Amino acid sequence: MIHTEINGVSLPVLGFGTYHLTGPEGVKAIRHALDLGYRYLDTATRYGNEEEVGQAIAESGIDRDRIFLATKLRYVDLDPATIEDRVKESLARLRVDHVDLLMPHWPSPTIPVAPIMEAFARVRDKGYATHIGVSNFPTDLMREAIKAFDGPIFSNQVEYHPFIAQSAVLDQLRSHGILLTAAVPLARGAIDDEPVIREIAESYGKTTAQITLRWLIQQPGVTAIPKSGQPERIRQNLEIFDFALSEDEMARIGALQRNLRLVDVSWAPVWDAPG
Repeated sequence: MIHTEINGVSLPVLGFGTYHLTGPEGVKAIRHALDLGYRYLDTATRYGNEEEVGQAIAESGIDRDRIFLATKLRYVDLDPATIEDRVKESLARLRVDHVDLLMPHWPSPTIPVAPIMEAFARVRDKGYATHIGVSNFPTDLMREAIKAFDGPIFSNQVEYHPFIAQSAVLDQLRSHGILLTAAVPLARGAIDDEPVIREIAESYGKTTAQITLRWLIQQPGVTAIPKSGQPERIRQNLEIFDFALSEDEMARIGALQRNLRLVDVSWAPVWDAPG
């Protein structure tokens, strides 16, 4: 596993997303990922599976300090007066005394960024979270978060794959030493029908998912959190460290970017213009 460093912290460039992994099958899939060597787990209260993630970690026998654990609070749970209580509830479900990364899952449509980030800083100062990031923040709200937060913001988790241009977001994050965590990195399977990615995959004897994940993690300041409940896919997604894409191949995949946004909800912020 390759690691990246941000603000003096080393973490795997490839994490394991847990969206939709619930119940006994969810625990089984998360355990399988840990057994294979994943050491970065991403969950959220909205996923309804923090208990399953906590159970999988407990059953794995892996020391807690060897797992980078991230969770997110729902946008409806961002009242600054109750954020600490919501975090404590997440920690109880996860069976841990702290998470490594805590984020608002989406910006609140009704509460300004500043008091939310100030409340997250207080949670960090009490030891419930080692690092604070954000998720689904466009550049204007990210500027507000950076200004309001006491300390470095760790990451911004946003939709990022070969078919969505995130140039403005990437440029901003890199200028501030903040990670971009690529959510929905495999474009919900749309990569399988892309001739450029298929051609490159065939030349390496790899899957389209492996090529796409390699494209993401070869970019400076980018990590990815693919999700799968299929044991073979979970294993394959981890097997991206025995090859490297050429500059030309990176550019060819990068040229596929357009504005195919796959995650857009009624409470979403105003997104940055594509390009």
